[in-house]
Amino acid sequence: MIGKLTGILLEKSPPRILIDCHGVGYEVEVPMSTFYHLPASGETVSLLTHFVVREDAQILYGFGSAGEREAFRQLIRISGVGPRTALALLSGLSVAELAQAVTAQESGRIVKVPGIGKKTAERLLLELKGKLGADLPLAGSAAAAVGDAASDIQQALMALGYSEKDAAAALKALPAGVGVSEGIKLALKNLAK
Repeated sequence: MIGKLTGILLEKSPPRILIDCHGVGYEVEVPMSTFYHLPASGETVSLLTHFVVREDAQILYGFGSAGEREAFRQLIRISGVGPRTALALLSGLSVAELAQAVTAQESGRIVKVPGIGKKTAERLLLELKGKLGADLPLAGSAAAAVGDAASDIQQALMALGYSEKDAAAALKALPAGVGVSEGIKLALKNLAK
């Protein structure tokens, strides 16, 4: 359907924005992580989109990165998680934070998002395990850069034959903010013990 919109940003009213694409105004709902990075009204904006058709509505959701859109699509595939809940999750957690919570199976981080209870958080972690994380492109931020480094280190360790569990354990022992090459060296030293 509609995969991407590029046009003039007319209105910003969280979580909904209005984009003029050659005379047609599209109402698009966006997570707050995308909303904060939007240009000023009257400027050109480009968003990746996901179109949801329901019996009573047709809603267009917009995302600033491919990682956000893919995370949204993974979330709405889970039974009991609709687009509104997925949008709330992406507004409360960055894609990198969500991926880290899934990798570490930390329901506490997900429960902090308004509207997400303990059972829903546990179901999310279970269903997203192995689907969200290292293979997902992360949103651009300092947290994403740290997540990228951790993801790269974990992928390198797994490529060397270590299990996902061993690689995750080695990542936890690394100092915060370590670079990829240094992180791999330190992780290999820890795994060799």
